[in-house]
Amino acid sequence: MKTSAVVSDTIGPIPSTIGEEKAAALDSIWRAQSGDVDAFEQLYREHAGRIYALCLRLKAGDSSDATELMQDVFVRAWRRLSTFRGDCAFSSWLHRLAVNTMLENARSDSRRTARVLPMDDTSRLAGAARSSGIDLKMDLEDAIASLPKGARLAFVLHDIEGYQHQEIAEQLSVSVGTIKAQLHRARRLLRERLER
Repeated sequence: MKTSAVVSDTIGPIPSTIGEEKAAALDSIWRAQSGDVDAFEQLYREHAGRIYALCLRLKAGDSSDATELMQDVFVRAWRRLSTFRGDCAFSSWLHRLAVNTMLENARSDSRRTARVLPMDDTSRLAGAARSSGIDLKMDLEDAIASLPKGARLAFVLHDIEGYQHQEIAEQLSVSVGTIKAQLHRARRLLRERLER
């Protein structure tokens, strides 16, 4: 028994705007890799919002620190654009670059603070000014921002950004157990703060 498929001539090829968008993005990347500043500016405009949101979370809601981190990310992106091979989406490459930039900055900050003597009066520290009262209602972003640095980094990188325990441990140069403990601590603190 023969079966035949009927194909209509009246339906043309379905336009693929996704394919066109991807081709336009790749064209911008290739032009930027060859030194076209305007093409890189276009890439910046397309991705700055998402990268800023990530930086804002990683920097505990501090907009000036997040802006500075975002600038570092795009400076590094410009310098390392030739290393982008197209194996992944440009947004993924840029996202990873943002996380790595933040981690490198955190490591250099911790080395710098390790050489500084502790202060007796901690009320002058920037983090002390952010302490919140019991009556203050916090939304999730404020609650995340109020977490201790290690717990915040573990929570943002694992629960929000989706990195694995091992990846985070390698980037922060700590054990997987430390990451799991910090993640547990972050979740517990968030529950407590959001239940108020």
